[in-house]
Amino acid sequence: MNAAADDRIGIGMIGLGMAGAVMAPVIADHPHMRLVGACDLQPLVRSRFEQERALPTFDSVEALLALDAVEAVYIATPQQFHALHALLALQHGKHVVVEKPMASTLAECDAMIAAAEQTGATLIVGHTHAFDPGVSAMRALIASGEVGEPVLLNMFNYTNFLYRPRRPEELDPARGGGVIWNQLPHQLDVARIVVDRPIRSVRAATAALDPSRPVDGLVNAFVEFEGGATAALIYSGYDRFDSDEWSDWIGSSGQQKEAAHGAALRALPRHPADELNTRRSAWSYGGEKMMPFPRKGLPHFGQMIVTCARADVRLTAHGLTVYDRNGVREVTIHNDDARPSHVAVFDELWNAVRRGVRSVHDGRFSRATVEAGLAIAESARVGAEVVLRATGREVRA
Repeated sequence: MNAAADDRIGIGMIGLGMAGAVMAPVIADHPHMRLVGACDLQPLVRSRFEQERALPTFDSVEALLALDAVEAVYIATPQQFHALHALLALQHGKHVVVEKPMASTLAECDAMIAAAEQTGATLIVGHTHAFDPGVSAMRALIASGEVGEPVLLNMFNYTNFLYRPRRPEELDPARGGGVIWNQLPHQLDVARIVVDRPIRSVRAATAALDPSRPVDGLVNAFVEFEGGATAALIYSGYDRFDSDEWSDWIGSSGQQKEAAHGAALRALPRHPADELNTRRSAWSYGGEKMMPFPRKGLPHFGQMIVTCARADVRLTAHGLTVYDRNGVREVTIHNDDARPSHVAVFDELWNAVRRGVRSVHDGRFSRATVEAGLAIAESARVGAEVVLRATGREVRA
């Protein structure tokens, strides 16, 4: 092993479900990472991982953390376990990358931040679409001063989210089910990266349209930032209109796709046990739905148009379109030149751990996203604006 390989960060994966299946090959192929093992409760996915990777797997987090080769962990367990598993890893002196949302409560977020600060470990929350190359290009264009400061963001995404096979807790509003926790964090993070100011207040409405899946399947949130910029965030997961139709049928991971309106609902198993089995077999590590695909465009999270002081800028499947007094121009981001968003998560980990560069998507950044999500849920519940305060939230009728 050469010196460069010796300096790679050894990664252990906690969870080999849908997110873990996506991220395992990313970690294995990253030049600065070394995949060293994984843990999961399901024997099937552990067996698939062992056979393909020739690496050890465990059925407990503690056993994985006991490996000396594990310098950092990627946590892809259900959200109700994020804080527990992150705290365990931090207490073992491991760096942590945890899936969104960071945690379910602000108290859990605070405990994770405190543990990272006490141990000196790096804590990053990802993957979110805030790492997407188009979002980075948008922020760079704004930072250049060419288009002026952002004033209004219009973001919307229509998908089949609610009818992909889901775990029971994802369909239980009491356990964090619904789009506010599973999908809205992407939009919140992107909006916060683009505007680069704290959120001042939110006003939101949600709806649950399918009694057989009694969680909020759509949300409409109005977000006001300090300084006056605003964002309209819309998400619907009911498998009707697909907003990728307006992105040349490039999907959220950059893959080419075809129109399939209603197909996820039609294919959904009708019995909860069958749905869970499908989720575990087809949508976990090694499953048929998680096979790699060629990237034909840029990853994205629906549509976004940003009105700035001197231009409107639209995120596209291949870069940015800028509309200003001179007309229209394209800012193309070639696939070969763009760091895929999954890869960028581990670029950030490498820079933080090996180079001492402060993470953008650290615990404090991600805590603010959780706080905004809680405020949006509260606003939808009480039907009023919620103002975010340093010492608590204020509801305005």
